[in-house]
Amino acid sequence: MTTALDHAARELADRRRTGRRGPRLPADAVPADVAAALALQRRVAALMGDAIGGWKCALPAGGRTIVAPLFAKTIVRTSPCAVRVRGDRALIEAEIAFVLARDLPPRATPYGDDDVRSAIGATHLALELMDNRYDEPATATFPEMLADFANNQGLYAGPRVRAPTEALGRFPLTIRAGGKVLSQHDGAHPDGHPLRPLVWLANFLPTQGEHLRAGQIVTTGAFAGAHDVPLATKLAVVFGELGTIDVELVAAR
Repeated sequence: MTTALDHAARELADRRRTGRRGPRLPADAVPADVAAALALQRRVAALMGDAIGGWKCALPAGGRTIVAPLFAKTIVRTSPCAVRVRGDRALIEAEIAFVLARDLPPRATPYGDDDVRSAIGATHLALELMDNRYDEPATATFPEMLADFANNQGLYAGPRVRAPTEALGRFPLTIRAGGKVLSQHDGAHPDGHPLRPLVWLANFLPTQGEHLRAGQIVTTGAFAGAHDVPLATKLAVVFGELGTIDVELVAAR
């Protein structure tokens, strides 16, 4: 028998595939808590027919858990980069992302900082490409947003970072559009350092029947919140001395 949750999962998966948005979930399909939201999220992921190419996450706080898979087809490394937009601007977050060099499978003892650090093959500057599948997301509950992959539509993976790990927690962030400064920020990771959520994720995923795998890319939080940026414009997102992402975002057709 098809349930309300089945219908909700199919609807969210279809919206993600097509770029269509729609109303909030029916009352009988709204997840009551984080566990129910993640269960619905897994149903949607199973319907997408795309490999999990990575994850987004943050340390749990205030009763909220932020974790969602990044589908392989939504991880972009070339410019121009097509994005789903509302209006004539895109929404991005400047982040640091880690590429795993080896699997971190379930095990009896928790993974520590050194275990996870040794599994990192590369560190990259990244832009999380933000969007959701609701007409009026401000009215949706946190579990509804989590079920819909926590405002994620994809990830732009920028250049590799070769600075020491200690330099990744804080740096000035400048966004230029068309050669002009759009905004400047004192960038600071919301959890103190981008490695901390990665360690948490390595231990959390096995409780959900998953684990981190070699080749996956993990992004762990914005350094200065979300930013509206213009389309069809050469953007330069400068991560202090770590490097710069040069990209042009265009509306997906």
